[in-house]
Amino acid sequence: QKCCVTMMLGTVASRSSRGMIRKIGNAATRCQTRLPTVATCARSNSGGGSSSAPPPPPPSNAGAAAASSVKYAKTTAGTGDPEGSGATGFSTRGPVTWPALGLVAIAAASAVSYYKIERERRLENAMGKIVSSESGWSPNPELLARRQYVRTKWGWFPKEDAFGGAGKPAIGGPWSLVDLDGNLVTNESFKGKWTLLYFGFARCPDICPSEMVKIGKVMDTLEKEHPKLRGQIQPIFVSIDPARDSLKALRDYAKDFHPSYVFLTGAPQQVQAMAKKYRVYMSKADETEDGDYLVDHSIVVYFHDETGDIADCFTQSMRPSDIVEKVVERMTFVPTY
Repeated sequence: QKCCVTMMLGTVASRSSRGMIRKIGNAATRCQTRLPTVATCARSNSGGGSSSAPPPPPPSNAGAAAASSVKYAKTTAGTGDPEGSGATGFSTRGPVTWPALGLVAIAAASAVSYYKIERERRLENAMGKIVSSESGWSPNPELLARRQYVRTKWGWFPKEDAFGGAGKPAIGGPWSLVDLDGNLVTNESFKGKWTLLYFGFARCPDICPSEMVKIGKVMDTLEKEHPKLRGQIQPIFVSIDPARDSLKALRDYAKDFHPSYVFLTGAPQQVQAMAKKYRVYMSKADETEDGDYLVDHSIVVYFHDETGDIADCFTQSMRPSDIVEKVVERMTFVPTY
C-alpha cells in the first residue's frame, strides 16, 4: 500500500514538473523574440561559468531586419536617407547641372562672336576711310608706297596697277636740282610726262655710257613703233658727282647721247638727298694720288608715270627690246576695277 502511494505521488510530481517546464520554455521564447539582447544576457548570467549552458537560439526575423537596417544606414550615410527607404527631404542633385553649364557656354560663345563681328565692322569702316583717301595707305611706308584702295564685291583691294598685288616700292619723292641752263628744276616740272631717270657721272668709263645709249635706242624704237607714246616720255640724267660735273662738263658730255635727254646737277646736299629717296648706292672708289677717282653706284633706270609715281625699274641686264615692251605695257595698262 505504501509503495502504491509512493508511485502515485511520483507520477503526479513528474506531470507537474513537465507542465511547469513547458510554461517556462514558452515564456523564455516570447522574451527572446521581443528582446533578444536581454534574453541572451539573462541566459549568460544564469548559466554562470558552466560549460554545459545551451547555445543561444538563432535570431528571429525581427532581429535580422534590425541588423540589416543598421548596416544599410552605414552605407547611405550623408545621403539624407539613413533607412534606405528612398524618400528623403533632400535633393540628390547639386547646385550646378549639365543643362546650366550648356546655357553658360552658349551665352559665352555668343558674346565672343558678337565682339569679333563688331570689331571687324568698326575696323573695316575705319580702314575704308583711310585707304580710299587721296593720300592712300601703306602697311609699311618705308618700304612700300602708299596706294589707294577701292571697295569691290570681294572687299577692299588696292587700286589695280601694273605692279599687281605686291604694291609699289617706296622709291622717289620731292627733289630740286638745276638744268644745263642753270634753271631750277623740280619733280613737279615733269608732271604730265612719263620719265626715264638714271643716276651716273660724266667721267664713268663704260657703264654709264652703255646705259645711256641703251635708253637712246629705246627712244628711237618708240619713235618708230609707238610715236604717240614716245611724245609722252622724257629721259633724265642726274649727276651723282657734282664736285666734278659742272654745267660745262655736262654740256660737253650731253653731245654724245640722245638729244631728248635732260641733264641735271646741283649742290652735293641736293644730290645726296635725292639719291637717298631713290635708294641709290654711291661711293668713291679707286682714288689716285692726284685726286682722280671713280664712283660706284646703283645701275637702275627708274620709270615714272605722268603723276610722278614709280611705275617700274629697269636693271642693267635688260635689253632695249625688254624695256620697250615694259614701257608700252605700263603706259597702256587699263585696270579692271
